[in-house]
Amino acid sequence: MENSPTKDMTIGNPLSWTLHHLGLTGSHVASSAEQIGGELDVSHPKVQTLEMSDLGAALRAGYQDFLASRADAVFAILIYPLMGLVLIGLGFHMNFLPLLFPLIAGFVLLGPIAAVGLYEISRRREKGEDSGWRHVFSVVSSPSFGAILVLGLYLFVLFLFWMFSAQEIYKLTLGPEAPVSVSGFLSDVLTTRAGWVMIIAGFAVGFVFALAALAISLVSFPLLLDRHVGVPVAVVTSVKVFLRNPRVVLAWGAIVAAGLILGSVPFFLGLMVTMPLLGHATWHLYRRAVH
Repeated sequence: MENSPTKDMTIGNPLSWTLHHLGLTGSHVASSAEQIGGELDVSHPKVQTLEMSDLGAALRAGYQDFLASRADAVFAILIYPLMGLVLIGLGFHMNFLPLLFPLIAGFVLLGPIAAVGLYEISRRREKGEDSGWRHVFSVVSSPSFGAILVLGLYLFVLFLFWMFSAQEIYKLTLGPEAPVSVSGFLSDVLTTRAGWVMIIAGFAVGFVFALAALAISLVSFPLLLDRHVGVPVAVVTSVKVFLRNPRVVLAWGAIVAAGLILGSVPFFLGLMVTMPLLGHATWHLYRRAVH
């Protein structure tokens, strides 16, 4: 049976269009970012060995930052749950139901971008400087702001590829037609073989994307704020931290994932607590991982 034009437009075209145009502009942004902010720091970050105890220490230090600037952190992160609610609304009103869960799960890939302002608050508090809410926007004046934008763009592209992959998994299992109702879709997902194949394949592919995002962004954003290094140095350093401490980093990734899942209930409002806490803690984990 042929798909109607409406259903063809329902799943696929917006993502394909966005990926295409990001591909055209990404190389231009990346090449120009090296010229933003003057000369780079030529010193090479040194990767340290982490212990499980470092995770607890980072969380405790992050909690102290959260207590010291709780109102500031909540203000800084308020946009995050609002974005979640908007995306859920789009999922239900634009027939993007099969992509709704991948959309929510993909927030893990974008979390480091949302937390950049929190890293800046922790950095300033560590130095004994004013760490009020307005300094969330001090990131804009950082010598590495161009590099931060480029790295954020790369993570966003990774997010879009995850969404594209989730879309293809749906097409190969329960699709390609869009579901006719929420109840019908849930029934197909939970009671059919194709639905369970979609769940298992989605989790497997999603794990790969989450692992890539964790390795790339674990310490790269804090490093760019702390030192004026380029994107390649920041990403390579982050990957080195992962490779040197895989067990600890995977445990940290599990803590972050659990925090974001808990924070998503109800209606993403818990993210106003878990995101600031994890953001501040990530800064302190970076300080323990890189010298």
